[in-house]
Amino acid sequence: MQTIINSQLPEFNLPAFVDGEFKNFSNADIQGKWAIFVFYPADFTFVCPTELEDVAEKYGQFQKMGVEVFSVSTDTHFTHKAWHDASDTIKKIKYPMLADHTGAFARALGVLNEEEWQAYRGTFVVNPEGQIKLAEIQDNAIGRNADELLRKVEAAQFVATHDGEVCPAKWKQGAATLKPSIDLVGKI
Repeated sequence: MQTIINSQLPEFNLPAFVDGEFKNFSNADIQGKWAIFVFYPADFTFVCPTELEDVAEKYGQFQKMGVEVFSVSTDTHFTHKAWHDASDTIKKIKYPMLADHTGAFARALGVLNEEEWQAYRGTFVVNPEGQIKLAEIQDNAIGRNADELLRKVEAAQFVATHDGEVCPAKWKQGAATLKPSIDLVGKI
């Protein structure tokens, strides 16, 4: 299996429900920006709204960092609207909810469960050049944590602007980084 880290985000052009409207989004909408794609199995489920709400609560922080967030499932944009209208939790979402009804985008990123026609919980962080900098895929029974995603995006943005520096485990904004060199070998 070949890694997708540092590869270009696959082409996408998908309808979405956002701000009470239906809109289309494509690669052109994220050119020159950081973006996060949060794939989830299905609308009207159980773990999914807890995750999407968690991300919604951090959405303002992501926006301040210049990051656009997209949730993605194989449901239609009509289903996204119906879920939004029916759920107080989903009403909190201000970011676009992409509708990958054909499963093509999920398949291209390796998160489509073909048997159930649902996405696994995949999270992808894309830099302004369109390169995938973070890819995590987990079983659908395991929820994600938006605080940890926020920390990882901060680290990705830091290393993108600080050549030669890397972020150690549990690194947070303002903490010390490392500059790999022969002097550090065996000393950490």
